[in-house]
Amino acid sequence: MSDFDDESAFGAALSLSQRAMAQTAMSPRGTAYLDGLNSAQREAVEAMDGPVLMLAGAGTGKTKALTCRIAHILTTGRSRPDQILAVTFTNKAAREMRLRIGGLLGEAVEGMPWLGTFHSVCVKLLRRHAELAGLKSNFTILDTDDQVRLLKQLIVAEGIDEKRWPARQLAGIIDAWKNRALTPDRVTGGDTSAFNNRGSELYAAYQERLRTLNAVDFGDLLLHMVTIFQAHPDVLAQYQNRFKYILVDEYQDTNVAQYLWLRLLAQAHKNVCCVGDDDQSIYGWRGAEVGNILRFEKDFPGAVVVRLEQNYRSTEHILAAATRLIAGNEGRLGKELWTAEHGGEMVRLIGHWDGEEEARWIGDEVEALAAGVRPVGRIPLDQQAILVRASHQMRAFEDRFLTIGLPYRVVGGPRFYERLEIRDAMAYFRLAVSPDDDLAFERVVNTPKRGLGDKAQQAIQRKARELGMNLIEGAKAVLAAGEIGGKGAGQLRSFIEGLGRWHGAVLAGEDHVRLAEVILEESGYTAMWQADKTPEAPGRLENLKELVKALENFENLQGFLEHVSLIMDNEGDELEPKVLIMTLHAAKGLEFPAVFLPGWEDGLFPSQRSMDESGKKGLEEERRLGYVGITRAEKLCTISFAGNRRVYGQWQSQLPSRFIDELPEQHVDVMTPPGLYGGNFGAAGAFGGHGNFGSGGESQIESRAAKADVYNSPGWKRLQTRTTSTPRNQPKAKVIDLEAVSKFTVGDRVFHQKFGYGLIEAIEADKLAVMFEHAGAKHVVASFVKVAGEEDDLPF
Repeated sequence: MSDFDDESAFGAALSLSQRAMAQTAMSPRGTAYLDGLNSAQREAVEAMDGPVLMLAGAGTGKTKALTCRIAHILTTGRSRPDQILAVTFTNKAAREMRLRIGGLLGEAVEGMPWLGTFHSVCVKLLRRHAELAGLKSNFTILDTDDQVRLLKQLIVAEGIDEKRWPARQLAGIIDAWKNRALTPDRVTGGDTSAFNNRGSELYAAYQERLRTLNAVDFGDLLLHMVTIFQAHPDVLAQYQNRFKYILVDEYQDTNVAQYLWLRLLAQAHKNVCCVGDDDQSIYGWRGAEVGNILRFEKDFPGAVVVRLEQNYRSTEHILAAATRLIAGNEGRLGKELWTAEHGGEMVRLIGHWDGEEEARWIGDEVEALAAGVRPVGRIPLDQQAILVRASHQMRAFEDRFLTIGLPYRVVGGPRFYERLEIRDAMAYFRLAVSPDDDLAFERVVNTPKRGLGDKAQQAIQRKARELGMNLIEGAKAVLAAGEIGGKGAGQLRSFIEGLGRWHGAVLAGEDHVRLAEVILEESGYTAMWQADKTPEAPGRLENLKELVKALENFENLQGFLEHVSLIMDNEGDELEPKVLIMTLHAAKGLEFPAVFLPGWEDGLFPSQRSMDESGKKGLEEERRLGYVGITRAEKLCTISFAGNRRVYGQWQSQLPSRFIDELPEQHVDVMTPPGLYGGNFGAAGAFGGHGNFGSGGESQIESRAAKADVYNSPGWKRLQTRTTSTPRNQPKAKVIDLEAVSKFTVGDRVFHQKFGYGLIEAIEADKLAVMFEHAGAKHVVASFVKVAGEEDDLPF
């Protein structure tokens, strides 16, 4: 008997409750769940025959429509529960779907074994057909660490320098190939040059080694099933006949392997319903192909496309801003979100002088919203979110919030000072200040790798205990006794010499910011991450630069280390409401009454790296990321940018994001104080662009002047003062005024609002090297300082 006959062993194995549910599904039941659907949702639910694409915008109730569709299939007797394949991307989404279906049907859903994530469903399938992939049914699934360890063994066995060609890089390459459903024999063209022209060869060896170990990695779960379906039509036919209805959530996030797997299964009944939003496809960097959803109608001719556009989450101003922004993308199917609820706060747009001022202002606004002194009403801390484009942006907010005692929580990752690379760097700094810090020594003595294995480190510890000294002195004694030899001895000696040199620099009072850079460079720590080819490496390097930047606010390394120790000890009550900080990617699928979107500057957002690597495709994904950020907001959305930001250790003038020019003027409240980009601030248009804000800025400022009772911060007081004194049609100022340089000569005494008084030491283009009396040496833009005595002329 086939495993997939109607009265199969699999069907007979259903529990009594499952069989009862399957029987009752055959007779019509109440369909009260349809009453709560809008017309578009109901159309998607009742379109039962043939392919359906549910194009669901943010906040349009797509989960409700998807679960109602499953309930409708069961209620109308279209299929048994075990004949429905429903796949999601996360276990959380699968659990929610199961609970919602049970709520709609009035009973627990226990008879749907094929409702789960792509990987969980494929595990079940692969265990049934493991022999067709050269495996046993009890195969092991390797995690990332095991995968990297195995690849490292193969690399070393082939005589390849693992430091130059790290195993993690190869793991990333192989994972990308598996996401594209490429087996080793299908890797062709430009891919063959990967990993020094050895990538495909090592991939084949890796797959063979996995079979020997009776193991798979996560990428294999999809890849093996696609390969089995393609090579064994009889197996494919069994599952095509089994699954009468297929439903896919978040279809825009599918990669090539997932797409092929689904398309193969859907060819028989063609009753496939894919739910997704092409405007929220933001995971291209991990293999997602937005083209999968864009070509749905081509893949499934005659498909019904239902657009869910009624939004139940956000105000009309927020939706209008998001809709206008995403309209700039060419690669989309098109839809326009709307809401039956009118009114609400406009999207707020504000520019700041620098990133630190941006963090201060947002901190003040978070507290004001929590206190209920804004027109939108009281919004508790844990209902407010700050969504950043890059994790290194978090540091300014963390430092500010810790300074003012504002509770916060980083979502989706560790806090800034808890990150691996930051802890490593801090250990180096601790050793430079205190050579007796054995914990710090243990952390970094072999980071980066210096050829010091466990035995060598144990020898150092043993010697230090015998002689009653710290580990640095113990290492010196071990070297003197010749207990460590070879390459490890040379690198350990160099490391110890470096520690002595850095400690001497601390004692001599040398510039601690420059010293921090030297430590990270001479130790090889920066080079280690520069050589790392994993996707996380660039972010880690950015975090290290942000760490060095943070040192500028302290007199020395010791003061900085004390500051970090104190703030990290102040975690607060876990039950206490906390404002949330996370990346835009981590925020997808979430919603908050108030959302802050900082750092909307070209190069930061949209990301210059994304545009450089992927061109127009990368820019469109960045725009989709902006759309996701705006649509997270329910009541209040605030977009901000800084006129100056430290980039790679140097202050640079920043251009507002090109996305700001794409926002609709009538739905945006421009709060930028006059003077930053000219009295008639016009977003990027202030730089000669063609933005929507080129006119009308003054009227918005005047309207805000009437809100003095609400916006009563020092910044607003300055704004209101300038509102009455700034003449209309004032020419727009440039961020960098090259003519301002001619005012200065080396030796002039100048004033800067943030750094105070100082003397010019050098002039390069529009940058001034100034030794400030209290802030020390800084590089500042010429237009932001004045000759001492002209402070009142500064545009602050």
